[in-house]
Formats: sequence, structure tokens, C-alpha cells
Amino acid sequence: MVTIATLGSHSALNILAGAKDEGFKTLLLCERSRTFYERFSVADEIMYLNSLSEIKDPQLQETLIQKEVVLIPHGSFISYLDIDSLETEFTVPILGNKYLFRHESDRNLEREWFLRANVRIPRTFSPDEIDTRVIVKYHGAKGGKGYFTADTPQEFYHKQKENEEKAEIQIQEWIHGVTMYFHYFYSPLNRELELTSIDRRYETTADAVVSLPNREPTYVVVGNFPLAIRESLLEQVFDIGDKMVEASQTLHERGLIGPFCLETIITDKPEIVVFEISARIVAGTNIFVPYSPYSYAKYFEPMSAGRRIAREIREAVARGRLKDITT
Repeated sequence: MVTIATLGSHSALNILAGAKDEGFKTLLLCERSRTFYERFSVADEIMYLNSLSEIKDPQLQETLIQKEVVLIPHGSFISYLDIDSLETEFTVPILGNKYLFRHESDRNLEREWFLRANVRIPRTFSPDEIDTRVIVKYHGAKGGKGYFTADTPQEFYHKQKENEEKAEIQIQEWIHGVTMYFHYFYSPLNRELELTSIDRRYETTADAVVSLPNREPTYVVVGNFPLAIRESLLEQVFDIGDKMVEASQTLHERGLIGPFCLETIITDKPEIVVFEISARIVAGTNIFVPYSPYSYAKYFEPMSAGRRIAREIREAVARGRLKDITT
């Protein structure tokens, strides 16, 4: 019998609660400091690790394989584990397509994906080309940490010098509009794209900038708000989702599998501008346990993102197609 497992962070409660809804055994791999998970009822077993990176250990992987684990990746999975070893040495089945995580973690590869999909995206600049307001972002799933804005090359170099981050960056055009994060689920079993929910992020100090008028806003994510989009825009939402799925199949033969998120800005035209993709579950789905307006309109029963993942696994097991949804 399959056991659904994940790392103790990010959206673990969502994932494991959904697995329990579908009748699966659950396992949490957790750092020893995070004993608060014991206060909840979602994990049948908790394996404590000194560090989440220990999941790369071959002996631990063999233990997980013996337990028939399917591992559900989330943002912390992308942040703490090495993409190279994940692609070449990690042997535990992962729900989704791990070969697309590199495109999520590298903004240049991510941009290539967007261009293949022919979706509207922000312009990018080199530092000396800055002639409008831009936002400077780091590669990888950093939750907004270290991002800053600039209007000129001089302002960019000044702020970059002050910033402690030394990682690769991408300089994006600042798009005027409101942020919306669209949560999708693509089922290879049914060849169907679903919209599961929509959120926006609660960021410090960007969401407190009114009270701090002379401070550079920061974009560290600390929570999420639920959103429902104007229904006339749903055609655009599904169109860009379909395009991203189709383009993913040109990047890797398996393409997108399961949950993913498009991070967007909606302008006053209104037009949807895509600026990031997460090729796995995102924390914005956590506020939709047990369901969202969109998942309820699809299933007419509680259907969180965690439960939708578990249901796909359950259906794949029943049809002998588990390998079609894991890598």
C-alpha cells in the first residue's frame, strides 16, 4: 500500500491532510526542531532528521522505497535539495516531474519556458539598460527574500552593493497591476487541466509600505489571502495554463504533472502578465483546505490541493499507472 510522504515545511499539513482524506498512510520527514507537527493529526509517522538535506542519503531513500513512499515536493524541497542529485541520484518516486524543477529554479530557463508558451511576460534588463522601474529577483524558491526595486542603473548598483545576497539575479520590468497566483492541476491520467484555487501573498514589508513611506519594501512571504477572479477573466486563466502545459512537453517529454502555479500580475486592460512558475504545490493552496470556489464547482465535495494530489495517486494505483504521474 502506497504511503504519501513529504517534508515538514511549507504545505505539509495540506498535503498530508489530503492524503488522509483519501485513505492513505502518511509519513512526515521533519527537522528535529519542528516538533509542533505532533500537535496535529495528519502524520501517521514522523521521521526526525538533523537536516532536510538528509533525504539525499541512499540508506534513507532505500527505507522510503521499502515503505512504498510517494514523495510530494513543495517549495522547501526545491530550496534545500540539490537539483543535480535530485535528477540523477534520487530514487524515491516523486509526484510530478522533477526534471522541470530546474526551470523553476533558474530564471533564464523559466523565461525560455514562457517564451515557448507565448504568454505575456515582463521585459528583462541588464543593469545598464534600466530606463524604467524594475524589480530585481534572485534565482530559486527564496520566497521573495532579498528582492529590491530600482529606477536607474545608479540606484541598482547602490542597492546591490548594500544587499548581502551574491546569487544570480534577474532584472524584471515593474508591471503596474495586482498580483494573483493561479493554482492549477494537470492530470496525465485524464489529460485535463483544472483550476484549483487563487491567492495573493502577504509580504513584509511590501504590504506595510503605507506606514513606511521612506523605506524600500521587502518581499518576504509570511502568509496568503484567498481570491476569486472576475469570471470573465477565467478564459484567459485557462488559456495561459493550457499554453504552459503544452510548452512543458517540449522541455521534457513528460511535461507538467500534477499541481503547479503561475504567478501573475493583472493590469487594468485587463491583461494577465506571467512572471514566475512553480512546478509543484505552492503554499497559497493552504488556505483552501478543505476546498476553494473552483474545486467545489468541479467536484461538489471537499477537494483541497492536498486531496487532489492524493486522489490522482489513488486513481493511478487503481489503474496500474503510478509511473505515469511520478518521476
